[in-house]
Amino acid sequence: MRVFVTGTAGFIGFHLAKRLLEAGHLVDGFDGMTPYYDPSLKEARRAILLRSNGYRDTIAMLEDMEALTRAAEQAAPDVIIHLAAQAGVRYSLQNPRAYVDANLVGAFNVMEIARLVKPRHFLFASTSSVYGASPTVPFHESDRTDFPLTLYAATKKAGEAMAHSYAHLWSIPTTMFRFFTVYGPWGRPDMAPLKFVDAIENDRVIDIYNHGDMSRDFTYVADLVEGVMRLIDCVPERDSGDDSVSPVAPYRIVNIGRGAPVKLLDFIETIERALGKKAKRNYLDMQPGDVPRTFASADLLERLTGYRPHTSIDEGVAALVGWYRDYRRDHGELAY
Repeated sequence: MRVFVTGTAGFIGFHLAKRLLEAGHLVDGFDGMTPYYDPSLKEARRAILLRSNGYRDTIAMLEDMEALTRAAEQAAPDVIIHLAAQAGVRYSLQNPRAYVDANLVGAFNVMEIARLVKPRHFLFASTSSVYGASPTVPFHESDRTDFPLTLYAATKKAGEAMAHSYAHLWSIPTTMFRFFTVYGPWGRPDMAPLKFVDAIENDRVIDIYNHGDMSRDFTYVADLVEGVMRLIDCVPERDSGDDSVSPVAPYRIVNIGRGAPVKLLDFIETIERALGKKAKRNYLDMQPGDVPRTFASADLLERLTGYRPHTSIDEGVAALVGWYRDYRRDHGELAY
């Protein structure tokens, strides 16, 4: 199988591309290598992928339609998986235009590519942030998502709507997945799990928002990749009358989350045990746009694929800490 993956130098894209290559598939990657966080971390991920004869990539921005078209035509993919995006809830308060450029213009360009090359399945990453501060838990794919709290969430919600219209107009079988707080080796240093590990290991203070009264459905990256791999063959059909498939398009939404929220303070204590060090804590009020909890229903994912994320927080954090210490030994400190 030939797979075109955007965001292959990113955290999730790297792990997915690596898994596809290990399974014997051919992967064409596309990544902008933006400096939103430490570019050397992205370069290190990319270097690992380039060791495989089945991998090649293009370094360019999603907004560069000419480069994107050329890369996609060269790939001639059976499947397109769109992961590249401007991520981060808090950064959307500082640099909103980056979200419009990548998550609206860039996503539109990828949809145009899907219309051009006609893959048998187009898979597109959304986010649990579209659920906002929904009081109803767990979050189901059929829940209303009309009240995003940040521009990041709003652009991903817009991506879902745009993809539905493309699926309807051009009969592009499309699966949107909503990811829930993904963590693990090679993670993003702007996200709490790796940020906490790095700060605690280096005796820096960690900021704990809402005075720790939050919970997250932390999902280990290998579990998430397994879910994506299995969904590749779950191609939605128009008006199939099941799960979250649209009545007018071959389009489906699927949560990928562990379905077992963990209190933030319990997660921090798990990191402390793995590091053998106590955190220096700075308790703060809730940040604008943040939500008190996330909680995935993984029932649909399990019904479709027979799989449900299962890695425990103790296992996942231990793997993250082990990788972090190896990375520092081989590459030096993470930059921010």
